[in-house]
Amino acid sequence: MDVFQKCIDFKDADAVRSSGFYPYFRMIASGQDPVVTMDGQRVIMLGSNNYLGLTNHPEIKQAAAEALENYGTGTAGSRFLNGTLDIHVELEEKLAQFMRREAALTFSTGFAVNLGVISSVIGRKDVVILDNLDHACILDGARLSFGRVLKYPHNDMDSLEERLRSVEDDRSTLIVVDGVFSMEGDLCNLPRIVELKNKFDARLMVDDAHGIGVMGEHGRGTAEHFGLEGEADLVMGTFSKSLAAVGGFVVGDRKVIDYVKHNARSLMFSASPPPASVATVIKAIEIIEREPDRRQRLWDHTDYMKREFTTMGFDTGDSESTVIPLVVGEDMTAFMMSKRLQEEGVFANPVVSPAVPEGRALMRTSYMATHTREHLDEALGVFRKVGRELGVIA
Repeated sequence: MDVFQKCIDFKDADAVRSSGFYPYFRMIASGQDPVVTMDGQRVIMLGSNNYLGLTNHPEIKQAAAEALENYGTGTAGSRFLNGTLDIHVELEEKLAQFMRREAALTFSTGFAVNLGVISSVIGRKDVVILDNLDHACILDGARLSFGRVLKYPHNDMDSLEERLRSVEDDRSTLIVVDGVFSMEGDLCNLPRIVELKNKFDARLMVDDAHGIGVMGEHGRGTAEHFGLEGEADLVMGTFSKSLAAVGGFVVGDRKVIDYVKHNARSLMFSASPPPASVATVIKAIEIIEREPDRRQRLWDHTDYMKREFTTMGFDTGDSESTVIPLVVGEDMTAFMMSKRLQEEGVFANPVVSPAVPEGRALMRTSYMATHTREHLDEALGVFRKVGRELGVIA
């Protein structure tokens, strides 16, 4: 049997392409702004994770340009060897200060953070417990760890308690959970998770890729939102959402971070984040701390859109974040809606099974602080038109 036979037999993408509704790898010919250019057309972007609208901020671009001039395009090595620049250390100190933790460590991607952290801290006799809607990189990190992996149904705290109770006394346990679940926009039940973590002497890691910069009074994420910052033993974040770059980080106690620094393969054997990205994040944190009104505008936009979508008759699920899902039903309906929205000048992301249960396909919408009310109202008009056309709303 040819190892590539599965590739040759793969027909799913071709089937959707042949229908004319293939929604992936769409080309954008402009920056990640509230309005983008696609196929020469003006399109309102409601599918980006650029929550605070910083990717084209003039101070951000200037910081990146200066780093490019001073350090060049790349580091040509890993953090472990020749790839640690002074600005990497500066950024880590700034992240630790911003997140109010002892230490921080940066990685080349957010995906690499979870691969490296989970696989390094979980040994063969340890147990890692996951929400079954945790991000793929959490699952992959758990698989790489050689530890026992247990899952519980999404946000089912009774099941989490059962999993914790099943762990033998001679095993150590780490719970890893998304703070904000990126497709549905709902939050983990962090207060109850913390109660269970303490009851069973477990440790807790929160993936706050979609929470940093957005959730909490100061943008420190889901733990700040719930008033539980001291209870998450590790918090990871990514630079590719609110922080306007690419890369990722983890914060925690100094001894734990030092252990990860010397044991996480995705750190030790990957080139370090490029200088322009590092400088971008340093400046982004400064702007987040200086301009809290950006976060408030983002939430004002989100509250407005959720209210208007609900009034129209859309099912917005259980979202408590700046991600608003619109449940549309069958997978093909989501594909059709994605295409029709773009034809009418709006970009939104279809999410289909198995990422969501069959019959619960959705359009994932997300917002930027830099959207205007005019952008939002124009988009609402398009959603009303297309939703009625496809029978999603009356």
